[in-house]
Amino acid sequence: MLKEFRNFVLRGNVLDLAVAVIIGAAFGKIVGSLVSDILTPLIGLVMGGVDFSGLSITVGEAVIAWGAFLQTIIDFLVIAFVIFLIVKAANSMKKPAPAAEPTSKECPHCFVPIPVKATRCPYCTSELK
Repeated sequence: MLKEFRNFVLRGNVLDLAVAVIIGAAFGKIVGSLVSDILTPLIGLVMGGVDFSGLSITVGEAVIAWGAFLQTIIDFLVIAFVIFLIVKAANSMKKPAPAAEPTSKECPHCFVPIPVKATRCPYCTSELK
């Protein structure tokens, strides 16, 4: 069982996934800091000195921290945009698959699909060039 576990962990896709999760967590912290320490203070400054992190509404005993929620939404949008750019760049680097050679052609006399190598149409018996 230990050998199976070792084989499972050492497969390439499991290691790739582990690296991706670690890098993603670090990237999330960077984006969180970017949003909370740079973007929302700038947005707040433009809006007249509003501090988003402290914005909340109290309903009864419940405190609704909508400023923190707004920062989380901005976090998500920044991360989604960066992922979009990464996927777009990765897709642009992929080479398009070569077009497959056709396996059939159309008979010029009866317009029925026939094999490319045919020299006579099996349907109308016309000779093909």
